[in-house]
Amino acid sequence: MHATVGDRILVHGRTVGAGEQQGEIIEVRGENGEPPYVVRFSDGHESLIFPGSDCEIGTQQD
Repeated sequence: MHATVGDRILVHGRTVGAGEQQGEIIEVRGENGEPPYVVRFSDGHESLIFPGSDCEIGTQQD
């Protein structure tokens, strides 16, 4: 998985009834766009994440 600052991330819910979370990548800490990423989610909280198969990255234009 590769991302740049400003890309959007979508984290799908892992269990039935769990909603999706959307956020913006505000820092890339891995080399060459690799995880981990610092993400600011739509509710305002920030978190360091290592995205798994339940995540999608979209570019700034998506």
